[in-house]
Amino acid sequence: MKKIRNTPQSLKPREKLKQNGILSLTNIELIAILLGSGTKDKDVFALSAKISKIIEVNHGCIKYDHLKSICGIGIAKASTIMAAFELARRYVKTDAIKIESASDILPLVADIADKRQEYFLCITLTGANEVIEKRIITIGLLDKSHVHPREVFADAITDRAAGVIFVHNHPSGSTQPSSADLRVHKQLTNASEILGIHIVDHLIVSKNGYFSFKESGYGFKNF
Repeated sequence: MKKIRNTPQSLKPREKLKQNGILSLTNIELIAILLGSGTKDKDVFALSAKISKIIEVNHGCIKYDHLKSICGIGIAKASTIMAAFELARRYVKTDAIKIESASDILPLVADIADKRQEYFLCITLTGANEVIEKRIITIGLLDKSHVHPREVFADAITDRAAGVIFVHNHPSGSTQPSSADLRVHKQLTNASEILGIHIVDHLIVSKNGYFSFKESGYGFKNF
C-alpha cells in the first residue's frame, strides 16, 4: 500500500475532498482524515486499512476495544472514530420498520436462511416495536457458540431498547427447536426478565420456512 508521504499532494485525502468532493474518497481515505496522522512506525493509510477491515468484519459495528487492539491506535484516535460513527448513527434518518408479526421479521433475516453456518442475531426495538438495529451475535453451531446473555443484551442495553427479537438459522433445513435452542432460549428469557427488556419473538429460519416461539405458544405476550 502506498504511504501518504509518497502520495502526490493533489491525491492526499484532504486535498481530494476539497477538489472533488467527499464522494471521491475511498473508505480508507475517509478514515485517514479522521485519524489525521499515523505514528512513527505506522503510516496513516496502514492504520486506516486495519480499521476498515475491522469495520467490514463486524458488519459496520465497531467497539472501542476493537480499535484499541490495533497497534498505533490510542485513546485519542479511537475516541475520534467512535464519535464519528455515533454522530452518523444519530443523524442518519431512515424509515422506521415496525414489527407487528413474525412476517414482518422475515424480510430482515432472509440473508441467513440458507447459510451453511448457524447465525444468531439480535434485533433491538423501541417501545413502539420499531427496529433500532440488527446485529450478528455469534456464527457457528448454537450449542458450540456460547450464546451468553451478557453478549446478547450488551448492545440492547446500549440502544436503550425496550424489546428484542432473536433469530437463528438451521443449516439442516429443519425449523424445529433443538434441546440446545430451548436451553438457550430459557437462559435469555430469564435474563430479559431481570433486565426489563421484553423478548418480542424468537425465530428459527431455514430454507424450508420458519418457526416462531411466540406463535407456537411459548408464553409470549401479544404484539
